[in-house]
Amino acid sequence: SQRRTVVSATFVTVRAPLPRERAKRIVYVGTPQIAVAPLRALVAAGFDIALVITGVDKRRGRGSTVSPCPVKEAAIEMGLVVSHDINDVLSLDADGVLGVVVAFGSIISDQILQHVPMINIHYSALPRWRGAAPVERAILAGDSTTAVCIIRVAEQLDAGEILASAACPIDDNDTADSLRNRLGELSLPLLIDVCTHGVSSEQPQEGEVVVAKKIVAQDLNIDWQTDAQYILRQVRIGNAFTFLDGKRFKVHEARVNSQTYPPASIVQDQERVLVGAGTGSVELLSVQPEGKPRLSARDWANGLRLNQQHVFGEG
Repeated sequence: SQRRTVVSATFVTVRAPLPRERAKRIVYVGTPQIAVAPLRALVAAGFDIALVITGVDKRRGRGSTVSPCPVKEAAIEMGLVVSHDINDVLSLDADGVLGVVVAFGSIISDQILQHVPMINIHYSALPRWRGAAPVERAILAGDSTTAVCIIRVAEQLDAGEILASAACPIDDNDTADSLRNRLGELSLPLLIDVCTHGVSSEQPQEGEVVVAKKIVAQDLNIDWQTDAQYILRQVRIGNAFTFLDGKRFKVHEARVNSQTYPPASIVQDQERVLVGAGTGSVELLSVQPEGKPRLSARDWANGLRLNQQHVFGEG
């Protein structure tokens, strides 16, 4: 019988070369509050921002009124040209243009990467915690250190070469917001240096790839049978919750205590409000019952008149 040979082809995107000298113009791509400071830093450093690409206006809070995202607000304030369509990058003369991406949240096509070189600020020690929630996942996993990296934008999510980086310890009391803000501050001189002097080295990522999946409700739902330290890490990343009398109950601030009580039992002890865990206990500091404003755990417990019947449970 006639033998057939199948030849497989691998298609590799040829990305636009990164600049080896100061970028003539910047295309800035970002949306949330964390992306505002890098944009302001680039403007303050004298870079020509040719275009800002950002998310569309959305409803923020109650009512039907839409409002711009933080990056759009800042860009308009500084008199910059704003677009909601990433494909508008293709209409620019690419000579001397560098794209800077910070928390944009959408895939950038191969066609755009072939037209304009792009770099990204990523808040983790890559390749650990590639993906949507690197700060939250580092805290939840109990990591003692993380980093901020300036990387080249590649076809695969957060897989590009590392152009610059800075290590950052994770403090025991760090929340996702406090750690993210500190990483943001560390990123600014790295970003300005790369944009000012160009890329001097490109280091491939080395080590085990760990994906930072988006935080979902299951990650935030407290299981009081688990270790108190893990529960505290859930609280530190924000929006941790449990249930009381079938209603959702948020825990905004807490700390670990060595005293032991049955898991999920609520105890008021010397002006402290403690909850038993699988190991140790959790002292509640700031809480929010469903439909109520945030308040101190002590005020909440005084109003509830705690007794031995009060335990946290499932919704």
